[in-house]
Amino acid sequence: MEREGVRRAARVAGSLALLAGGAGLLAGCASAAASGAGPGASCGTTRTAANVPVIIKVTKGTVNCGTALQVENEYAAKIRAGQVRGNGGGAPVAVSGWTCQGYPTPEVLSTGNASQCHTSSAAIVAVLPVPTPTTG
Repeated sequence: MEREGVRRAARVAGSLALLAGGAGLLAGCASAAASGAGPGASCGTTRTAANVPVIIKVTKGTVNCGTALQVENEYAAKIRAGQVRGNGGGAPVAVSGWTCQGYPTPEVLSTGNASQCHTSSAAIVAVLPVPTPTTG
């Protein structure tokens, strides 16, 4: 009986430590997102219009990560709704003050960059994650 109480206390302490650590990570992410990210920074992940996961990275200027993810999500929604001209929605389109455009397939395959959105002072790209090799 006493042993079960010790295990329960250890689980509670572990859970509290995990929650505290997670809260610290979230606070760090929130402050980075609010203050803006510079070139080379990753703003998180979202999905393309074809539901493919992509990492949103800042390539120019300083960008609020919440804004970057919102712009990319709006861009994907416009493609899904058929509001973007071109093969697969490849033409440039205005999205909340940004101009977004998909890259041609050969470029996507060679660079991993699926699309770019930019303003006169900032740019973000949607990058395909590098696949993890599997052993088989």
